[in-house]
Amino acid sequence: MPSRRTQKAAEAIREVVGMAILAELNDPRIQDVTVTYVEVSGDMRQAKVHVSVMGDETHQQLSLKGLQSAAGFLQSKIAKRIDLRYTPRLTFVLDKGVKHSIEISRILKEVLPDDESAEAPEDVADPGRGDSHQPGTEDEE
Repeated sequence: MPSRRTQKAAEAIREVVGMAILAELNDPRIQDVTVTYVEVSGDMRQAKVHVSVMGDETHQQLSLKGLQSAAGFLQSKIAKRIDLRYTPRLTFVLDKGVKHSIEISRILKEVLPDDESAEAPEDVADPGRGDSHQPGTEDEE
Protein backbone atom coordinates (compact mmCIF):
# COMPACT_ATOMS: atom_id res chain seq x y z
CA MET A 1 0.00 0.00 0.00
CA PRO A 2 1.47 3.36 -1.02
CA SER A 3 2.31 5.80 1.71
CA ARG A 4 0.58 9.10 2.10
CA ARG A 5 3.71 10.87 0.88
CA THR A 6 3.84 8.93 -2.38
CA GLN A 7 0.09 9.44 -2.91
CA LYS A 8 0.46 13.19 -2.50
CA ALA A 9 3.43 13.22 -4.88
CA ALA A 10 1.50 11.15 -7.42
CA GLU A 11 -1.43 13.56 -7.31
CA ALA A 12 0.86 16.57 -7.69
CA ILE A 13 2.62 14.93 -10.64
CA ARG A 14 -0.75 14.13 -12.23
CA GLU A 15 -1.79 17.78 -11.99
CA VAL A 16 1.48 19.15 -13.37
CA VAL A 17 1.71 16.67 -16.24
CA GLY A 18 -1.98 17.03 -17.10
CA MET A 19 -1.79 20.82 -17.29
CA ALA A 20 1.48 20.76 -19.23
CA ILE A 21 0.02 18.34 -21.80
CA LEU A 22 -3.07 20.51 -22.14
CA ALA A 23 -1.44 23.93 -22.29
CA GLU A 24 2.24 23.69 -23.14
CA LEU A 25 2.91 20.74 -25.45
CA ASN A 26 2.78 21.64 -29.14
CA ASP A 27 3.42 18.17 -30.55
CA PRO A 28 0.72 17.39 -33.15
CA ARG A 29 0.91 13.69 -32.22
CA ILE A 30 -0.41 14.41 -28.74
CA GLN A 31 -4.17 14.99 -29.02
CA ASP A 32 -7.17 13.89 -26.96
CA VAL A 33 -4.94 12.77 -24.06
CA THR A 34 -6.17 12.65 -20.46
CA VAL A 35 -3.98 11.75 -17.49
CA THR A 36 -6.07 9.31 -15.46
CA TYR A 37 -3.70 8.54 -12.58
CA VAL A 38 -0.02 8.28 -11.65
CA GLU A 39 1.84 5.53 -9.79
CA VAL A 40 5.01 6.56 -7.99
CA SER A 41 7.60 4.06 -6.80
CA GLY A 42 8.49 3.89 -3.11
CA ASP A 43 11.82 5.68 -3.58
CA MET A 44 10.04 8.29 -5.75
CA ARG A 45 12.50 7.93 -8.61
CA GLN A 46 10.03 6.41 -11.06
CA ALA A 47 6.55 7.57 -12.00
CA LYS A 48 4.22 5.62 -14.25
CA VAL A 49 1.72 8.01 -15.85
CA HIS A 50 -1.49 6.31 -17.00
CA VAL A 51 -3.13 8.15 -19.88
CA SER A 52 -6.38 7.68 -21.75
CA VAL A 53 -6.28 8.49 -25.46
CA MET A 54 -9.46 8.75 -27.48
CA GLY A 55 -9.17 7.42 -31.01
CA ASP A 56 -8.11 4.30 -32.82
CA GLU A 57 -5.11 2.11 -32.00
CA THR A 58 -2.70 3.95 -34.34
CA HIS A 59 -3.65 7.33 -32.84
CA GLN A 60 -3.10 5.93 -29.34
CA GLN A 61 0.35 4.55 -30.18
CA LEU A 62 1.33 7.80 -31.90
CA SER A 63 0.26 9.80 -28.84
CA LEU A 64 2.24 7.49 -26.53
CA LYS A 65 5.38 7.96 -28.65
CA GLY A 66 4.87 11.72 -28.58
CA LEU A 67 4.46 11.68 -24.80
CA GLN A 68 7.55 9.55 -24.33
CA SER A 69 9.57 11.96 -26.46
CA ALA A 70 8.25 14.87 -24.36
CA ALA A 71 9.09 13.10 -21.08
CA GLY A 72 12.21 15.22 -20.49
CA PHE A 73 10.26 18.45 -20.91
CA LEU A 74 7.53 17.18 -18.57
CA GLN A 75 10.13 16.10 -15.99
CA SER A 76 11.59 19.62 -16.05
CA LYS A 77 8.09 21.02 -15.38
CA ILE A 78 7.76 18.65 -12.41
CA ALA A 79 11.18 19.70 -11.08
CA LYS A 80 10.20 23.40 -11.24
CA ARG A 81 6.81 23.02 -9.56
CA ILE A 82 7.26 20.21 -7.02
CA ASP A 83 9.99 20.20 -4.38
CA LEU A 84 11.38 16.65 -4.43
CA ARG A 85 14.85 15.31 -3.77
CA TYR A 86 14.79 13.40 -7.07
CA THR A 87 12.73 14.24 -10.10
CA PRO A 88 10.96 11.02 -11.04
CA ARG A 89 11.63 9.46 -14.43
CA LEU A 90 8.34 9.36 -16.33
CA THR A 91 7.01 6.42 -18.29
CA PHE A 92 3.66 6.54 -20.03
CA VAL A 93 1.18 3.67 -20.06
CA LEU A 94 -2.06 3.48 -22.00
CA ASP A 95 -5.05 3.22 -19.65
CA LYS A 96 -7.83 1.36 -21.40
CA GLY A 97 -10.26 1.60 -18.49
CA VAL A 98 -12.18 4.53 -19.97
CA LYS A 99 -12.53 2.83 -23.35
CA HIS A 100 -13.66 -0.38 -21.66
CA SER A 101 -16.31 1.44 -19.65
CA ILE A 102 -17.62 3.17 -22.79
CA GLU A 103 -17.77 -0.19 -24.58
CA ILE A 104 -19.58 -1.83 -21.66
CA SER A 105 -22.08 1.03 -21.57
CA ARG A 106 -22.72 0.60 -25.30
CA ILE A 107 -23.25 -3.16 -24.90
CA LEU A 108 -25.63 -2.64 -21.96
CA LYS A 109 -27.69 -0.18 -23.99
CA GLU A 110 -28.00 -2.80 -26.75
CA VAL A 111 -28.94 -5.60 -24.36
CA LEU A 112 -31.32 -3.79 -22.01
CA PRO A 113 -34.65 -2.70 -23.48
CA ASP A 114 -35.18 1.07 -23.55
CA ASP A 115 -38.88 1.01 -22.54
CA GLU A 116 -38.11 -0.47 -19.08
CA SER A 117 -35.72 2.32 -18.20
CA ALA A 118 -38.18 4.99 -19.40
CA GLU A 119 -41.09 3.78 -17.24
CA ALA A 120 -41.56 5.40 -13.87
CA PRO A 121 -42.10 3.04 -10.94
CA GLU A 122 -45.76 2.86 -9.95
CA ASP A 123 -45.25 2.73 -6.19
CA VAL A 124 -43.56 6.14 -5.92
CA ALA A 125 -45.72 8.74 -4.16
CA ASP A 126 -46.60 11.94 -6.00
CA PRO A 127 -44.34 14.66 -4.53
CA GLY A 128 -47.11 17.28 -4.84
CA ARG A 129 -49.51 15.34 -2.59
CA GLY A 130 -47.29 15.09 0.47
CA ASP A 131 -45.95 12.10 2.36
CA SER A 132 -49.28 10.94 3.79
CA HIS A 133 -50.72 9.67 0.49
CA GLN A 134 -50.11 6.02 -0.34
CA PRO A 135 -50.90 4.72 -3.82
CA GLY A 136 -54.04 2.56 -3.94
CA THR A 137 -55.64 4.12 -0.84
CA GLU A 138 -58.30 6.80 -0.80
CA ASP A 139 -58.09 9.81 1.45
CA GLU A 140 -61.21 10.01 3.64
CA GLU A 141 -62.42 13.42 4.68
